[in-house]
Amino acid sequence: MQEIINIFVKSIFIDNMIFAFFLGMCSYLAVSKTVKTSMGLGIAVVFVLLITVPLNYIIDNYLLKEGALAWISPKFATIDLSYLSFIIFIAVIAAMVQLVEMFVEKTSPVLYAQLGIFLPLIAVNCAILGASLFMQERQYNNVGEVTAFALGSGIGWLLAIVGIAAIREKLRYSQIPT
Repeated sequence: MQEIINIFVKSIFIDNMIFAFFLGMCSYLAVSKTVKTSMGLGIAVVFVLLITVPLNYIIDNYLLKEGALAWISPKFATIDLSYLSFIIFIAVIAAMVQLVEMFVEKTSPVLYAQLGIFLPLIAVNCAILGASLFMQERQYNNVGEVTAFALGSGIGWLLAIVGIAAIREKLRYSQIPT
């Protein structure tokens, strides 16, 4: 349990996708004009990360890695499909973003209009793909650790975009000294 908490806290503050790795900067800079819009996009990113990273972990460990297909039959134990991980991760992310986009459009048309083109662009947000690739590189031990990493990464991204949006709003409405 301590390891999961460590992964969660570290992914929020130390390995922050924006501040440590500069991932997701395009939508970060474009959508961070208001706190409300930033919060909406941030929550969408958290949701997509929370679903796609554990799902990609399961796909990677039970289908793509060398020996992963041994559960089907011992003769498949030598098959290594890890070269497909990049394209599979992108497909999973694109499918999830499509579902999130349909959900936001139905539940909050105003937020959907505010996010505009940036909602479908979550599919190519490098923070989302980066989280799946970091998950693969760091070789987490179980779905719990991966979920903690995904949630922490999403919350870290959310805090960063909302923080910069708050600063930008404050600067926009502040009196400039003369």
